[in-house]
Amino acid sequence: MDADLRDALDGMRADLVETGGVLVAFSGGVDSSVVAAVAHDALGEDAVACTAKSETLPAAELEDATRVAEEIGIRHDVVEFSELDDPAFVENDGDRCYHCRTMRLGAMYDRARELGIDTVCDGTNASDPGEGHRPGLRAVEELDVFSPLLAHGVDKEGVREIARHYGLSVAEKPSMACLSSRIPTGLAVTEERLTRVEKAETLLRTWGFSQFRVRDHDGIARIEVAAEELEAALDPAFAEAAEAHLTDAGFDHVTLDLGGYRTGSVSPGGDAVESGGADESDTTIDVESVVSAEYPVGDD
Repeated sequence: MDADLRDALDGMRADLVETGGVLVAFSGGVDSSVVAAVAHDALGEDAVACTAKSETLPAAELEDATRVAEEIGIRHDVVEFSELDDPAFVENDGDRCYHCRTMRLGAMYDRARELGIDTVCDGTNASDPGEGHRPGLRAVEELDVFSPLLAHGVDKEGVREIARHYGLSVAEKPSMACLSSRIPTGLAVTEERLTRVEKAETLLRTWGFSQFRVRDHDGIARIEVAAEELEAALDPAFAEAAEAHLTDAGFDHVTLDLGGYRTGSVSPGGDAVESGGADESDTTIDVESVVSAEYPVGDD
């Protein structure tokens, strides 16, 4: 860790101590995990990590958040709400992430008030504001959320460096935006669509893929995988298994995007970073191990 990053880390600790206590909006991704680790380092029991559970959060991500909070040693609370209660969110216009983040952070402030905590923190880093269409950041500003990484100029790579400094298991974790980001802008977000996307992505994760998305184009599944994983996805055995299992999950047709994985490919701004996710990773996969894997078809 270089001197500038060490100074930024010391500055974050000092700011957090000054608050007397914080609640960290915690997804279990690398950004919020670093903020949680620094907050716990600075404040001990006066720091709380809080995860918002809703239909757009994959069950595997909630499990991961719980595990990482235990790894850090920070208290972990879970609050529940439903974005689907808000017609503006369901409509899925260009400000979907703004509506989502407003509700999510609102739930965080409610829990903070219950605990007598005045400050809510999040994992926005210094790279985020310049990365395309990010309406969720407007909610962060409007609700006066404290973003220590942003305040001290810590960018994507700096976040990962601090994560390695703390020995966090998520230091190289790929981004994982909420499930609604898989649904093209203008197509309503429904529980049915979110459920089949989650089932499809759980399968890809089980089969060994690391950086991917399954986009839901009104019943047509569009699978995106990282360039280094494309060879594995072109394996006929994978194609057969994906067709069988994704149609069973509720999709009418299953396709593979030869352009590969890219963030925000169904959102305004094209290649903009998806809201709520951590930064991108250069994590690779052993293609041969995936190609030689057995992809079951038929009943699970």
